[in-house]
Amino acid sequence: MRLAGKVAIVTGAGSGIGKASVELFRKEGATVIGADLRGADVECDAGDEAEVRGLVERAVAEHGGLDIFFANAGISGGLDSVLDASVEEWAEVLRVNLIGPFLAIKHAAPRIADCGGGAIICTASVAGLRSGAGPAAYSASKAGVINLVRVAAQQLSGSGVRVNAICPGLVETGMTKFVYDRARDKGAEDKIGQLNPLRRGGEPREIAAAALFLASDEASYVNGEALVVDGGLASSLPFNRQSYGRTAI
Repeated sequence: MRLAGKVAIVTGAGSGIGKASVELFRKEGATVIGADLRGADVECDAGDEAEVRGLVERAVAEHGGLDIFFANAGISGGLDSVLDASVEEWAEVLRVNLIGPFLAIKHAAPRIADCGGGAIICTASVAGLRSGAGPAAYSASKAGVINLVRVAAQQLSGSGVRVNAICPGLVETGMTKFVYDRARDKGAEDKIGQLNPLRRGGEPREIAAAALFLASDEASYVNGEALVVDGGLASSLPFNRQSYGRTAI
């Protein structure tokens, strides 16, 4: 019962990592409000300030405070290159994936501090560490999340609020379902995750376990970090080189 007596909010809770995290947090004793556009306890657009503010206020009003906010909601956006993607596409990805965690920190941190401190966790990605793990807008947004938690950890100095990120590798969720479905249709399911040393994709429960660690007192001295949970993918530099206007060397 590592979260006994704690009040937590998890966004993107309708499926995948968020849903697994809600289930695990509750199993470990927390009172959890799961939020998503659909399929969760509460409807919330994670990139809308009024809705995020309302979500935090609801937790405080109904449960007497807030100890943990897991800003997990995100979208992949399109697969267009930096030459083909639209400004509108980029703006929407950044709104949800980067402004969303900013809003979580902005509105949750003061409430968590009022309760004596706690944890904010933001879902980033290995795509935020280097190229080749996701579309351009998505990768840029996740790189922003990694830097955001570092800046926030410093600016919340003395508050007792820890801010960290998780960088998952390939995990089967609603966002990545098309990748898994395509591999299965081709009879190539055994090649999923082949670039990492564990030679497999991850499962939502494995990312939820990392979130539980960061949310718990076991991570009481972990702050401003990006925890990579990717089967070892980021320990090396696999890549897919693409050329522009000439043959790649």
